[in-house]
Amino acid sequence: MCQILVILALNKMNLYSNKQKWKIVLLIFALIMIGASLFISNKIVSKVGDRERERATQWADAIKKKLELVRLTDQTFAQLRIKQRKEITLWIDATKELSKATPLDQIPDFTFPLKIINENKDIPVIVIDDEHKISSHINIDFDTSTIRNLHPELSSSELVKLFEDSLLVLSDKWKIINPSFTIEVYEGLFMTYVYNDSKEIVELEKDRNALVNSFNQELVNNEGLVPVLLVDAVTNKVVGSNLDKEKLKEANLPKTISDLKLQNEPLLIDFKNGEKNYLYFDDSPELKQLQYFPYIIFFIISLFILIGYLIFSTFRKAEQNQVWAGMAKETAHQLGTPLSSLMAWTQLLEGQNIDPMITIEMHKDLDRLEKVTDRFSKIGSGAKLTEGDLSATVKSVLDYLRARISTKVTFEFISDEPIIALHNAPLMEWVVENICKNAVDAMEGDGKLIVTVHKTPEWAHIDIKDSGKGINPKQLKTIFQPGFSTKKRGWGLGLSLVKRIVKEYHHGKVFVLESQLDVGTTFRISIPL
Repeated sequence: MCQILVILALNKMNLYSNKQKWKIVLLIFALIMIGASLFISNKIVSKVGDRERERATQWADAIKKKLELVRLTDQTFAQLRIKQRKEITLWIDATKELSKATPLDQIPDFTFPLKIINENKDIPVIVIDDEHKISSHINIDFDTSTIRNLHPELSSSELVKLFEDSLLVLSDKWKIINPSFTIEVYEGLFMTYVYNDSKEIVELEKDRNALVNSFNQELVNNEGLVPVLLVDAVTNKVVGSNLDKEKLKEANLPKTISDLKLQNEPLLIDFKNGEKNYLYFDDSPELKQLQYFPYIIFFIISLFILIGYLIFSTFRKAEQNQVWAGMAKETAHQLGTPLSSLMAWTQLLEGQNIDPMITIEMHKDLDRLEKVTDRFSKIGSGAKLTEGDLSATVKSVLDYLRARISTKVTFEFISDEPIIALHNAPLMEWVVENICKNAVDAMEGDGKLIVTVHKTPEWAHIDIKDSGKGINPKQLKTIFQPGFSTKKRGWGLGLSLVKRIVKEYHHGKVFVLESQLDVGTTFRISIPL
């Protein structure tokens, strides 16, 4: 037992300071780890953001190329239609030439007109007379046999009638696409020539429409693409977008553009022909979610540290409880043998006709030792709380201390009425004694000690006020920790025992109510009523 106490005495001075140093080192290490994690995570998010902006730029270039292709196709269509109209004009002139009347004694040469007429293999033409009846047609992709397959019940005359009506309907649609020609074939006989785009132009137009549709579908359906909005720089009309339709409504479009501007600088697409578009784009939903990743990592690491701290703190407290209980039991056991021997020696001295005052004082000290032994045994085996007058318990320990401390210390005890509270008298006496002895040490054996016992509806309070040197504010949170002491020869266990007795056994609390340097300190012990 003595060897253990010697080892504790040698190590206690460095115990608290080393513990604080390790806490600081571990805290700095944890902050470095968290900072490094946040830095790396933010760097990853930044790289992903840069890649998304690069994708948006590439997408803008793809839009430019596709739109240039569409525009080139439109220009090609315009040129082909001009060429086609010239061909139709020439074809009509050739047809008109064949229709001219010639003298019987002359044989006209129709080789060239016929060649022109026969070369028309792909431009569909419908000729309508001035009575709005079909005169002739060429390069039409259906005939009466096609209609017969659909309507086998019709007669030949009905088939012809339906076929001509179909051509008339078709001619009306063609007039919308291409202007028709009306010429005078014979004097007083006018014919209207209606034509449509050639098969070559129709196929090219289908390819162009398929290209535009595929672009629009790719824009709308590609979920992996960042949210984009392509707007005409002059009119602010939407050229293409994969945003929600609600955001593209005329009333919401200005706000949508404004929000996108705040996210990223818009890209200008210049077609070098006076037409310019702006490409607005936002961060993808995945990137926005990834931006919260560092904070999630921070939360997880903090939660892990907190859980680890709570687990190790629980284990540490359990281990401390076992150490406290073991030391208390061992101390009570060690004190038992010499105490019994001293009681026997006291009885022997009483029979030797010595001064009675000597044996009386020895009996007081033996009673005191019995109380100390009882205190340690209660800490080791658990303390039973009984209802009693808390004021009387405090007064008894003050009466004991008055005769054993410096006469320069003035005691003042204040208690208006008996305060009945559940407490263990020997342990509570130990608590008050410890705090009072620390107060006397703080006053260096000269000052005033005021002990007040009072209550509120929920608590019974014991206030112990001294006129000592006070406590440094930096030490207020650590004075109850094991190993902490401001005295050169102190163990740093007194206030730790006080807190344990009050909190663990009485379910109360003990704390520094107030303290001022060179003025004094007030401790408060609170026991629930």
